[in-house]
Amino acid sequence: MELKIHKEGKIYFFISLLLSIVIFSFFQIIGIFFFIISIYIFYFFRDPSRSIPIEDFIISPADGIVTYIGNSTAPKELEISEEFIKVSIFLSIFNVHVNRIPTSGIIKKIKYISGKFINASLDKSSNDNERNIILIEKENKDLIIITQIAGLIARRIVCNINENQNVIKGNRFGIIKFGSRVDIYMPSIYKPLISVGQTVIGGETIIANPNNIDHLRTSIKN
Repeated sequence: MELKIHKEGKIYFFISLLLSIVIFSFFQIIGIFFFIISIYIFYFFRDPSRSIPIEDFIISPADGIVTYIGNSTAPKELEISEEFIKVSIFLSIFNVHVNRIPTSGIIKKIKYISGKFINASLDKSSNDNERNIILIEKENKDLIIITQIAGLIARRIVCNINENQNVIKGNRFGIIKFGSRVDIYMPSIYKPLISVGQTVIGGETIIANPNNIDHLRTSIKN
């Protein structure tokens, strides 16, 4: 597997590595300590390649454990009245923290909200914590929402996409530093293919198959 570090982690890694080399000459134990920190920083900001499914699936936007699946309204800041299926993914400090686009489409809105830093494994963090909300419109006009949520330790959310930008499923779009949570909202007609407690892989794990509900969509329109 290719060893690669996300650009957001390079400054931390090189500073820590430089400190370990300099300090080791005078205080070996402290130097070793900084070297171990350097290894962990590289591990945390690792950015592995992923095998992105070709089909029109909704894929996981993050690595982690699914902590919640259920009916939900959209984040109130978007002022959308539709009903959604919400899937919450908790990222521990040991997970890959690079976020990926769950479906191809166009970015209709990005809204950053300042907030608290409570434990991201708690469901109330979706509304209380510092977060970044991204609204994607698919080609068929279905709306997919992603929310990057800062956690107890996380203090910075990075988002590298812009409104009105066309995005491709599986592409990297940001990172949340040091423990976090990602919520994804899908149309209520979608059927989740994952379960609570399941470990998912960003860019690879299929969380819904919109093609399975085309007949239901036709029935509703009729």
